[in-house]
Amino acid sequence: MPEHELHPDQWIDLYADYLYNYTIVRVNDKDIAQDLVQDTFLAGLKSMKNFKGEASERTWLISILKRKIIDYYRKINSKKGQAEVRMNYSEDSEGEGDWLEERVADPFDKTAEDAMQNEELGDAIYRCLEKLPKKQAEVFKMKSIEGFETEVICNELNIKASNLWVIIHRARTAMAQCLKENWF
Repeated sequence: MPEHELHPDQWIDLYADYLYNYTIVRVNDKDIAQDLVQDTFLAGLKSMKNFKGEASERTWLISILKRKIIDYYRKINSKKGQAEVRMNYSEDSEGEGDWLEERVADPFDKTAEDAMQNEELGDAIYRCLEKLPKKQAEVFKMKSIEGFETEVICNELNIKASNLWVIIHRARTAMAQCLKENWF
């Protein structure tokens, strides 16, 4: 397949599983992940004329998917700050009503207890990290704490992506067990 050509008739067979797995890790919701992958394919079809062939077909679709995931989080986060106001008027209240305002908790409205719990959790995470084998700890820290992309971690540590995901899985399992035993 030449690099500058797109073959949308093969996208589902070639990329659907990969894109779904990529998405489910980031949104943790089966239905939303499926919707985002569908939206990616649709956006890819609509923007085929913009494909320059500078990247592989899969890489191009992943870049579209990343934007879809970012848009999804922007959308749900923009709704969190909006207050909902409901009014309940009755016939005899002469224009007066009951007002109810519901707000999402303000993330900046932290109590001393919240700050203490967060500090304790952070300490517990780092204590558990120290118990992991060196490579697992390094991969976990780079991926889950520092937010490095898979490709960057693989290049930095000279490992393959499949190996990275095995290491990450083992590290997360060990971290969950350690936190369960030492923090909860």
